[in-house]
Amino acid sequence: MMKRQKTLHKSLLGGVGVSLLTLFLSTNVVAAEYASVSKDGVNIRSGPANNAEVYWEVFKDFPLKVLQRKEQWAQIEDFEGDTGWVYAPLLNDKKTVIIKVKKANIRVGAGENYEVSASALYGVVFTPEKTEGEWIYISHSDGTKGWIHKSLIWP
Repeated sequence: MMKRQKTLHKSLLGGVGVSLLTLFLSTNVVAAEYASVSKDGVNIRSGPANNAEVYWEVFKDFPLKVLQRKEQWAQIEDFEGDTGWVYAPLLNDKKTVIIKVKKANIRVGAGENYEVSASALYGVVFTPEKTEGEWIYISHSDGTKGWIHKSLIWP
């Protein structure tokens, strides 16, 4: 009887450990920080300093994933998986998404059976408005609006 209780106790502790690990891992995934660029011509640099090499330049509303912060700098990753550093005051919390495929259909409704109202090309940025299942309603500053499948955009 004593051996059975120890085994049960170990199983319960193991289950609690797995549950805590799952919670920790899922919390990190959920806690990802995304930001967008507040103006055109923002430099992405090789390190957290004004004299660090400029890797590339991004435009207003370009979405970025923040990997870490160091003083006034943020290490970021873009939709292509490239990383660098940006001066953090040039970021804001406006939610934007970017087309990650060569060409994406924008539809009048949330589903494949709806008419295509427009197309969007790789690298075009939109503002997400609402979600319905796997579909996101997006809008662009040029007036283009509609539904797109979430697999076609980042983040």
